[in-house]
Amino acid sequence: MSRKLPLTFTEFKTIYSKVPRLCVDLLIKTKNGYLLTLRQKNGYAGQWHIPGGTVYFQEKISDTIKRIAFEEIGTTVIVKKPLGYVEYFSEVKERGFGYTISLAFLCKLPKNFKISLDNQVEKYEFFKVIPKNTILEQKELIKRCTLVNIHK
Repeated sequence: MSRKLPLTFTEFKTIYSKVPRLCVDLLIKTKNGYLLTLRQKNGYAGQWHIPGGTVYFQEKISDTIKRIAFEEIGTTVIVKKPLGYVEYFSEVKERGFGYTISLAFLCKLPKNFKISLDNQVEKYEFFKVIPKNTILEQKELIKRCTLVNIHK
């Protein structure tokens, strides 16, 4: 699946070189572990990551969650609880400009889910042990959630 982007790369770089980008992250926990996707383009290529993406202008956060779940993994998710926020200061080094602030949500998959990936990722897997090549800030989010036993 290929998604339609609301900005050209030049517009994206111009805007997000001046202000942080607001995103949502969907930390999806199952009995098989956390669902992570392996990035293949648009930043963090070759790294595992939590599905997530930009909040569009005048888009409700609940609508962003639905859109991102559908665009990135082709299914719906059920939000269990908000987890706070993540600041992606590593993006400056990764992209050469800007950084993201992301609202993180603990989610689960519906009973009869089917994963369908978009063109930004190579594959998905469920992990009980987070791989070393996971985006740093997301690795820290998962550790923080595990340490405080947030999954109850």
